[in-house]
Amino acid sequence: MSETREFKTESKRLLDLMINSIYTNKEIFIRELISNASDAIDKYHYMSLTDDKLPKKNDYEINLSYDSKKRTFTIKDNGIGMTYDELVNSLGTIAKSGSLEFMEHLKEEQGKKKDKNDVDVDIIGQFGVGFYSAFMVAKKVEVVTRSLYDEKAYKFTSSGEDTYTIDEVEKEDSGTEITLYLRKNSDDYDYDKFLDEWTIKSLVKQYSDYIRYPIKMEVTKSVKKEGTEDEYEDKKEIETLNAMTPIWKKNKNDVTDEEYNNFYMQKYYDYKEPLFHLLLNIEGKVNYTALLYVPSVAPYNLYSEKYEKGLQLYSKGVFIMDKCKELVPDYLRFVKGLVDSSDLSLNISRELLQKSKELKDIADNVEKKIVNKLENLMKNDFDTYLKFFEVFGINLKFGVYDEFGANKDLLKDLIIYHTTNQEKMISLKEYVEAMPKDQKVIYYASAKNKEQVLAMPQMDLIKKHNYDVLILPDDVDEFLIQILREYDGHKFQSVNQGDLDLLDKDEEEKVKELNTQKKPLLDAMKEALKDEVSDVVISKRLTDSAVCLVSTDGVSFEMEKVLNQMPNANGDVKAGRILELNPNHELFKAIEDVYLKEPQEIANLADLLYNQALLVEGFPIKNPVEFSKKMCDLIIKASK
Repeated sequence: MSETREFKTESKRLLDLMINSIYTNKEIFIRELISNASDAIDKYHYMSLTDDKLPKKNDYEINLSYDSKKRTFTIKDNGIGMTYDELVNSLGTIAKSGSLEFMEHLKEEQGKKKDKNDVDVDIIGQFGVGFYSAFMVAKKVEVVTRSLYDEKAYKFTSSGEDTYTIDEVEKEDSGTEITLYLRKNSDDYDYDKFLDEWTIKSLVKQYSDYIRYPIKMEVTKSVKKEGTEDEYEDKKEIETLNAMTPIWKKNKNDVTDEEYNNFYMQKYYDYKEPLFHLLLNIEGKVNYTALLYVPSVAPYNLYSEKYEKGLQLYSKGVFIMDKCKELVPDYLRFVKGLVDSSDLSLNISRELLQKSKELKDIADNVEKKIVNKLENLMKNDFDTYLKFFEVFGINLKFGVYDEFGANKDLLKDLIIYHTTNQEKMISLKEYVEAMPKDQKVIYYASAKNKEQVLAMPQMDLIKKHNYDVLILPDDVDEFLIQILREYDGHKFQSVNQGDLDLLDKDEEEKVKELNTQKKPLLDAMKEALKDEVSDVVISKRLTDSAVCLVSTDGVSFEMEKVLNQMPNANGDVKAGRILELNPNHELFKAIEDVYLKEPQEIANLADLLYNQALLVEGFPIKNPVEFSKKMCDLIIKASK
């Protein structure tokens, strides 16, 4: 029997759609055909369990082979096989119905579902879909199959154009054998690689390593010749190419930490063990397994534009996507690992995820589980958490600030800082719990270390009260503080911004009187610095230092520096400046004497003081040469 049939629709146009629009990577055909073979074995196994008359098997397997001379690549399974009608309907499903009708059919199936939230028909297992990926690499495809329920076997032959033929053939056992006659090499693509043993093994490892049935192929191995010590010869052996049972599907009590760590280092090419791992087996609205790792060292390009975040995605053990960025938020971009779920809505090619509720549910759950793990580490293993924070703490800070603080309540208790009074890093919660009863606000200062903060002139009065001060070392900290605004009812207060409000009533009154008494001098200095500062005042915060700059409410000094360092910044951002003077310092008295004797010199002295304060704050001075000349003139004059 031999029969030639015509496709009832424009099969060529349809194949162009399948090959050029849906599938983006030609090598995907191996994954598709192996997955179809696995599905066929699944069906055989299921039917044998439900029908006692059917023979039982314990030797399920998928076999791969290639012939370099004939330029063929073959995939064979011992699954359920297909009858004549199934062969026509399965391999002709899309070609027969057309892509539009096929999608309409899926929608009709969807309409029959009781659960309207289950928005996608499961495409994996629809043989006619994945099968057509073979034509990306093959000029002709032959399918020899025999159904478990049929004594006859059939061969389907097609070049993917207008017609296909079906012939009756001999085949002893049930199952399906697909042979691809590969295209000739072109300038655009090398099809010979699918005739290369190493390439085939690599692709199976990449895409189908966790198919539950053994994928076998005859391979060449170099073995020692019998009777010799150093002579070797090539021999052919049958090798199982896939691991079958993924490490994340094994009982966690049967897997050691060392095995988890080795899996991480091999799979993600890291030379160091991860800081910790997290295994999730979730059953609920969406069922999934996740194996997540936090590296002990940040990837070298973590903060570059070329870094791609995301977790590997599997469905039923079949590799779908290398980096699914939707599964982790930006602030957890450093997390590596994978998610395996059979509940995800996949499109026809299994390559692209539709924007589905299931994916979002998994992503939200993964995020919360990682945060919970970090909270537990912080509480029960602070040394490990400290190692984590030293490497990735800046990412959590970004998470607090990002998306206008959407995650601030989730993450704020994971942020830790060095402080001026504590030896170890502490959380905001610990800071507030240790605050003296008379302390109203949370003090902070932007600096790289404790020594820099303690040297700040603005710290004079705070040190006398022995209040603790958070040390903010990163640029993002200023933005984080602006987003949080307060913690547990206590507002944040920069040591060099605004009024510290640390004086009692009598001291406040004394400062007020001094500002009135010294107004002529202060006004003269303010006039001299009118382009630089908004005011010159007697300080409420200085006790030892002579002078300091503070910023007005709004943009802080650190925020000014950060914003002006950004790409395309033109230096227009400027915090409001107030020059504060210590009336008890000898320098102030010296300035007063100069003002009384030589009032015309006050402009030069004001400029010197202002530039001195700028240097202390880490700002550049406008005219270093002029500043140096004024300093020299002052020293020379003082020596006379």
